[in-house]
This record gives sequence, C-alpha cells and structure tokens, in this order.
Amino acid sequence: MSLSIHLSTDNVLTSSRECVVVGVYEDGSMTPSATALDQASQGQISALLQSGRAKGKPAATLLLPYLNGCNSAVLLVGAGKPNELSTGKYIKLVQAATKELNDRSVATAETYLSEIEVPGRSTAWKARQLVEQGESSLYVYDATKSKKAEAPKLNELAVAINATEAQSGNEALRHGQGIAAGVELAKSLANLPGNICTPTYLAEQAIALAADNSSILSTEVLDEDQMRALGMNCLLSVGAGSDQPSKLIVMNYKGLADDSKPYVFVGKGITFDTGGISLKPGEGMDEMKFDMGGAASVFGLMKALCELKLPLNVVSVVAAAENMPSGRATKPGDVVTTMSGQTVEILNTDAEGRLVLCDALTYVERFNPETVIDIATLTGACVIALGHHTSGLMANDDVLADALYSAGQTSYDRCWRLPLYEEYQEQLDSNFADIPNIGGRPGGSITAACFLSRFTKSYRWAHLDIAGTAWTSGKAKGSTGRCVPLLTQYLLDRL
Repeated sequence: MSLSIHLSTDNVLTSSRECVVVGVYEDGSMTPSATALDQASQGQISALLQSGRAKGKPAATLLLPYLNGCNSAVLLVGAGKPNELSTGKYIKLVQAATKELNDRSVATAETYLSEIEVPGRSTAWKARQLVEQGESSLYVYDATKSKKAEAPKLNELAVAINATEAQSGNEALRHGQGIAAGVELAKSLANLPGNICTPTYLAEQAIALAADNSSILSTEVLDEDQMRALGMNCLLSVGAGSDQPSKLIVMNYKGLADDSKPYVFVGKGITFDTGGISLKPGEGMDEMKFDMGGAASVFGLMKALCELKLPLNVVSVVAAAENMPSGRATKPGDVVTTMSGQTVEILNTDAEGRLVLCDALTYVERFNPETVIDIATLTGACVIALGHHTSGLMANDDVLADALYSAGQTSYDRCWRLPLYEEYQEQLDSNFADIPNIGGRPGGSITAACFLSRFTKSYRWAHLDIAGTAWTSGKAKGSTGRCVPLLTQYLLDRL
C-alpha cells in the first residue's frame, strides 16, 4: 500500500496538510468547504469560476498554490452540475484529483470530496471510494522493468468527514484499504508475464500469503499425481501439452471458530493460453497472460479478507494450468472423464477454462459450501454481449444472483445476469460423450455456463465471466483487479 490514509474531522481553514481538495460545480456553486475557502479569500474562488480559469466540469482540476485565508494549497476539482454527478464520474474525479496531487509532488493532502453530492451514495461510500480509487490511481507496474518506478510523491491522505459520521467513516476507510490491498495484489499477479507467473508460481504465492497470515489462513497445493488420483482428468488434460505442471491451490480462511459453512470461490488460473492444438491467432496472444484473471481476483479476495479479518469461513480454490501445444497435448475429438464421472468430448482445446473449472467445481463439494462462485475469463462471447464495462453473471439460484448483482452495484464493480434456460442445454449434445466442451457460436457465454452447471447441482452456484473486464488493452494495457471489489462486497453483505 503506497498511501497512509486516515480519517479527519479538521476544518478546511485550519488543515495542517500541504494541500486541501474541494469540489466546485459548473454553475459556479461550491461544496461547503470550498464555500468556506471562498469566503475566507474574499471571493477568489468565485472569481476564478466566473472567469473560466477554474472549471466545474467533472474531473477538471486546478491547483492554487496560495489562497488568502488558507494555510494550505488548494486543489479545485470539478463536480459537474449539482446533484447530477453519476457514480462513474465521481470515481473518475477522485482518480483525477489523486493523480494531480501526485504529479504536483504534494506529499500530504486532505480531501473534502466526500461533500460532493452523488445521488444514491452515502458519505461513507464516497469516503471508501476516496481510498480505493486513490490507491488505484497511484498503481504502477514495474516488476519486470530494469528501472523501477519512483515511489509516489503523495504519501499521506486525510479523508475529511463530519464528526457525526466518524464511526461509519472509519469503517468505510478500513473496508476501502482492505479492498485496495486486494486489488493491488490481483493486478500485480495478472500483469506478470507467463514465463514468471506459472502454476507453480501461483502456488508459491498462496503459500506465502498463508505464511503471512497463519492465524487465519492455510494453503494446500495438490500436484498432478494427487489430482490424477482424484480423477481430475479434465483439468489435467489442459496442461498435458505444457512443461509446467498443473496445480490445484486451496486456500482456507477461518474467520470463525466454529464449523460454519464456508463461502467458496473458484478461480480460473490459466497462466498462459495459446489455445493448445486449437491454436489462437498470433496477434494479441500476449494478452493471454491475463487468462488467469479469475485466479488473480481470488488471490485479491483472500488478501482483502486477511486485511479485514472478516468473521466468516471462506475457501478459495484456484485451478492453475498452462495451455500449450505439443506432442503430448490434448487433441480436438479426445474424450476425457471428469472427477464427477461425466465424460467430455473436447471439440476445441481453446475452450479450456471450463475444463479446469469443472473438476474444481466437483472438488469443492467436500466443503459443504454455503455458496460457490466461480470467476473466469471464460468467453469472448461475453465481451461481445456486454463489452468491457460489465461482467457476465449466471447462476442456478436467484437469491445468490440477486446478492451478487447488489454487491456489484454497491462496489461499482458491476455484473449483469444472463439466462440459463434449459433450452440452451440442448446445444451441449454429443454423439461420443456425455457432453462436448463447446455448444456453437449462439449464446456462447451462456452455453459455457451451462457446461459448468452440469457440475454444480449439489449446491447454490454462480458464475462470473470477466473476459471483458479483467484487463484493458491498448496504451493502458494492464489488469483491472476486478472482481475483487464485488466479491469482497458480497462477503461484507453477509455479515
């Protein structure tokens, strides 16, 4: 964590930080703290707004090194029209403000941006986003660069809040810091190249996380021989062409002294996906290092849990493998027997995520789970259906689906439910096995979930397809750390 963050009830006029951050609107009005500064400076901020030098458009910034009547520099941040700022625009202005502070080499700042009205959002929620988005905007990947990034200039952020809301504010900051730590870990793992972040590397990171949190977290790693003895032939078929051994990583978080049913999470951990014998096109294949985004989000969730010490029992399982072509690789048309006993005709080796997940989903039955949620960069079809803003959600239980949708709305790590009508199951007929691993182009993300549903009939289950949300391409290429906020919020909502 790069920032020291804490709650403050300071008056903006007497803050001891280098800079205070306040909001202004397009119509020339201001948040309460900005108004206090304007009055103390005899209208300097009003004059800047009227002249157009300061702008109230969302995320516009203007740093005032000196302002009459104020001990600190002042950063003005645009908040649009009063009472019309959307959640997404609030998040962007928080990110813009934090980046501007850091770029201007401000070491200590106090932010009053929780005063900005965001319809439907509480002060505590806004304070939490100041933490989460502040940390996110300062994240820089440099693990494989010869020249390391400079440490952020901004090292202390005080989040100002009314004293009457201090209790909820402190909890919001604590939650935000836990989630931010989880997102940072998820990004750091997913951004690593496939020659470093192998299944073995992921296993080592899980062991290290447990060693750092030995009072509440334990880790078990199953090797290929152990998986073979359990009949996990489908998972093993994916890594058959690779020199990197597959792993099943089991992280057990005990937040309760009793044996309450655990909430179980299963992450797809394909550390690199060539497509296998059904080889992918070369262009853009480098981004297939992100195909372990589901596993990364599970790691991030466990990190957040360890930070927050939530009183819940949670088990996370990562099915880790590398999908490579070779003389040993699984071929299209091969039939394998899953841990559940069902047979699968592998028509396309590039539809490998469901093959590792199906055995992991069978494995987790032993935990007698309260619910099971799998997270996977599963289908390009989900990107076509929902784009890059919303994760796909499918479930065999309406209550669980509604809980995840609600958690996504609260965390602004959103998902949207797609149907699992029985008619889609008809696309998964095979002449040579119980089920094929693909069901054709129509409804591709749905039929992929239909495949998984064949292995989840003994418990309440949901599937999150994050193929469109786990990373960004282009100049800003990198992991997003999703769905750590959604999954953590889902568990917070269970308290």
